[in-house]
Amino acid sequence: MSAFDLDRQLIIGGRSMSTCRRPLEDSPERRRTMGTGAVGNSYEDECRRSLAQEQAKSLAGTNDWEHVDRERVHQDWDVLYREITAFLEDGSLPGNQRIQELVRRHFDIVCRFYIPSREAYVGMSLFYAEDEAMRAFHDSYHPGLVEFLGAAIKVFAEQGSGFAPSAGTEVSA
Repeated sequence: MSAFDLDRQLIIGGRSMSTCRRPLEDSPERRRTMGTGAVGNSYEDECRRSLAQEQAKSLAGTNDWEHVDRERVHQDWDVLYREITAFLEDGSLPGNQRIQELVRRHFDIVCRFYIPSREAYVGMSLFYAEDEAMRAFHDSYHPGLVEFLGAAIKVFAEQGSGFAPSAGTEVSA
């Protein structure tokens, strides 16, 4: 697999978001993998759409992210996921300050490709949970990493800053 293919797999899976494996709408698997709690399905769908739209625009506008130092990105994600795993094993919660600092680093790595909206960033966490290859990759660090990272990303998105405007946001004059 080339570095570009791995980037596409890590960021968007290298295919349309509409082709991702998704659990049934109200199945035990969906509740287990998504951990949505109070977040409704329409919001999740908006997040998936935002991710697909924003990344497609970014890929088209940057010649498939040719500006990204892929080797460095993969090294940085490896170090980061190992650090998150250590905190996960120590019983840290997704909203803990130290975890949120690590999620900020995750977000900063993503921003090397493009700056996502809040919704697209949450959409990325959904993609990590729904795509078998992405789940396997992340869970190779720890069997609970996908759920933990997804929950931490949702907290970060609610509290964080530095996001691009949502793809669906219209600016009024």
